[in-house]
Amino acid sequence: MKRAVTVIPAIPAIPAVVLGVLLLSGCGADSIQELRGGPAGHGAHGAVGVPARPTPAQGTHGDPEHGSQGSGEDSAQRADHSARGAGAGVPTPSPAPPVGTAAGVAFNPPDVMFLQMMVPHNAQGVRLVRLVRERQVRPEVRELADAIGVTQERESVSMSGLLDAWGQPATADDDEHAAHGGMPGVSEEEVAALTAAPPAEFERRFLDMLIAQQDDAAQMAKVEVATGLHPEVTKLARLVDVSRTAQIARMLTLRGE
Repeated sequence: MKRAVTVIPAIPAIPAVVLGVLLLSGCGADSIQELRGGPAGHGAHGAVGVPARPTPAQGTHGDPEHGSQGSGEDSAQRADHSARGAGAGVPTPSPAPPVGTAAGVAFNPPDVMFLQMMVPHNAQGVRLVRLVRERQVRPEVRELADAIGVTQERESVSMSGLLDAWGQPATADDDEHAAHGGMPGVSEEEVAALTAAPPAEFERRFLDMLIAQQDDAAQMAKVEVATGLHPEVTKLARLVDVSRTAQIARMLTLRGE
């Protein structure tokens, strides 16, 4: 039996408070492509344990259930950020107003945008971890990659189901993403460079790229927790934040940090 849904014709633009959280949180801006202001990198914001995302030109066992491209010098520099702490004292905004209800439970624009951004972001992560199947990596790296793929595919089923129940599209229009800084994720050029990486460099580049990818998800989840309204979605966002943080810690350990 389908849940009763109050369908709205379109979700309005995310309130300014969401963009404020992205900027105040210390590394959200990079996770949303620097809000179209340029690739400053996570290190510029003091993100915890996360190498800065490379640009195309730069040539968990803790919770398996929820468990780059660049030169050797670039990768080492990105990994150096693992020792840097995040800023404290970030204000906690109130959730944005509701715009619809499903089964009597209200949801708001940040809830919808989080789900719409996470579905394709998870798909991209699954694509990355599947590259490991055809490459020579340590067993523990392969095990982690497999666990991440299973987790993210399962998450996407739940996320798509919520959007469908709310009468919302699975992903936002490109111009909607552009209005909020663009869709976070790695570029096709980066994926191609990783695919072509020589055996001696593939594992390190893979870990660098996946660390940055998972950090994007953690930052999107933090925004949802701060500004979302629907309890099921905010709970899911907390799980995403915890799992990605644990996965990043594990990958930094595997990387020798």
